[in-house]
Amino acid sequence: MFDQIFDAIEEWMRGLLTGIINSNLDSMFTQVNEKTGEIAAQVGQTPQGWNSSIFSMIQNLSNSVIVPIAGIIITFVLCYELISMITERNNMHDMDTWMFFKYFVKMWIAVYLVSNTFTITMAVFDVGQHVVNSAAGVITGSTAIDISSALTDLSSTLEAMEVGELVVVALETLIVSFCMKIMSVLITVIMYGRMIEIYCYTSVAPIPFATMTNREWGQIGNNYLRGLFALAFQAFLMMVCVAIYAVLVAGIQFTDNLSSSLFGVMAYTVVLCFSLFKTGSLSKAIFNAH
Repeated sequence: MFDQIFDAIEEWMRGLLTGIINSNLDSMFTQVNEKTGEIAAQVGQTPQGWNSSIFSMIQNLSNSVIVPIAGIIITFVLCYELISMITERNNMHDMDTWMFFKYFVKMWIAVYLVSNTFTITMAVFDVGQHVVNSAAGVITGSTAIDISSALTDLSSTLEAMEVGELVVVALETLIVSFCMKIMSVLITVIMYGRMIEIYCYTSVAPIPFATMTNREWGQIGNNYLRGLFALAFQAFLMMVCVAIYAVLVAGIQFTDNLSSSLFGVMAYTVVLCFSLFKTGSLSKAIFNAH
């Protein structure tokens, strides 16, 4: 009698643990597959295409708040440029009309750059979008992790396990599933964080653009422009990370050792998140932006 009760309890526990394991495996990679599939679409967006409302707000803030400050900076820079130009010519003893023509050209360029700041910055991101779209056409392979092939042979593997082993596997799948959800959140944070950085970066664009025509102050504008290209081409580096991840995922082989397979897949996802996080500093290092 007691043997039948214990057998029934064991059978119930087996069914419960097997159901937990299968449920965890079914939902484990859903969010990660969705987020990795969205990366190409997200990073290929320009700031105005990603969220037009935020872009309009940033543009209005820049035009109403930052452009007047840039106008003051232009006035200072042009006055400094004129004084430096005159003093370099032997205190006005060695003057010619060409230097004034050159000064007026510089003044026109400075005003033009500040007046068309957003057009220039968006042109940089249009170039980055073109590169990302071209890369997306070259990259082949799916980033989705297919667990269905492993589930077909899993039933026989689970039936051969003891209750204690099933408990361990259930805990492992629960941990890996939780970690995968964290990875999907991190991928979202990285993608949204980059776009927010772009909006913050472009909001103050008129100020560094106002310094670009001066030899001494121009380093501010030149470094800003390098940082702008670094942000635009970070999207391409993110696409490279996704392409590498797709190759790694395609080579996944689920074996009878389910624990090893699951933690191996999680390791690939951790590497993807770490690589996406490092693309920002790597892109700035390539363009010498600081």
